Amino acid sequence: MRVPSNQVSSRAVVDAARSTLAALEESVADGTAAAAARPGLLALIDQHAAAVRESLDGDRRPLSAAALAGYAEGVREAALQHDWRPPAGPVDWSAPDWPLARLLAVCALARTLGVKPAPLPRL
Repeated sequence: MRVPSNQVSSRAVVDAARSTLAALEESVADGTAAAAARPGLLALIDQHAAAVRESLDGDRRPLSAAALAGYAEGVREAALQHDWRPPAGPVDWSAPDWPLARLLAVCALARTLGVKPAPLPRL
């Protein structure tokens, strides 16, 4: 059941966004390290980050953790609907697929915002 947005505290929204970004960051952490060592991957992530920023109108309005988390969830859900599956093992970051590159870009943008995702305990 969804709670009407006017009944959700802003703190709950921030916490949910931070949790989403923390889980995402954990899932692509090896991509972050790979981008630091691979200029081509870093350029690809920069291009995806620019597209994410444009999609979220980030040039006119400041990006937020909530906007980035929602965008990441949308990318992941759309990819899953098109039979994409997150990798079960190590990723070849020399040629990441589109969803992984886009999600890694979201993480890069979150870091530029100074978002320090608060990790949640695993279930």
